[in-house]
Amino acid sequence: MKKKKQQHGEHDNSERWLLTYADLITLLLGLFVILYAMSKIDAGKYAELVAALGGVFGGGKPSVLPGNIGMLEQPLPPLLSERARIEEELRKAMKIESEKGLVSLTHDERGVTVHLQEELLFSSGSAELQQGSLNTLDALAAILKELPNDIRIEGHTDNLPINTPAFPSNWHLSVARAVNTGFYLLTKHGLAPERISVVGYSEYRPLVPNTSTENRARNRRVDIVIITGAVHAVKNQYSAPADSLFQSAKEEGK
Repeated sequence: MKKKKQQHGEHDNSERWLLTYADLITLLLGLFVILYAMSKIDAGKYAELVAALGGVFGGGKPSVLPGNIGMLEQPLPPLLSERARIEEELRKAMKIESEKGLVSLTHDERGVTVHLQEELLFSSGSAELQQGSLNTLDALAAILKELPNDIRIEGHTDNLPINTPAFPSNWHLSVARAVNTGFYLLTKHGLAPERISVVGYSEYRPLVPNTSTENRARNRRVDIVIITGAVHAVKNQYSAPADSLFQSAKEEGK
């Protein structure tokens, strides 16, 4: 009997490694959960997932289980929710042009960007807006007017040099295209000038490498960036009346 009891004890001790193994697996699971929670969230796909699960489980507010407070009841973070909403509105307005590949949408930490290809807006080597592009800009302006966000208009070219009397370089061409696009939105649709800025990047911020005709065509574009999380303040520290500034300077000089 004593011998059998000793053998039973040895059997129990030989399986203690399972406790250490189970602890290790638990720690690894916790690590992966934390890493997943810290990963970047695709706002569009997240919104689609929430909507899909809401339809499956029923009810206006989607949750993991009916009657319980689930992870999916938590709203999107404000910036991600704002970007998803703006992107959805733009996709509806730009549906026809997007199908032709002349308009595309992306989003990043700055906000939502509308990529307008050169073929849609301009003739080769020109900064004059084509008549056929105005309908697209009009549809875009209808949405931009309803947003409080600042808007940044960026001109881009490919890496093929240009040297004409009107445009001695790609810098000149990219800036002129951005300015003309922005000026149309201002004058035709009355967008607030303090919300809009323009910049030309020439060939130095391509979407894809300039290694083929197709890639260079993609890089020739005007980007309209709707900046999320930044709304223009109409009044600032420099908006004081001139006579007040003069009086302050006079008093400091005493």
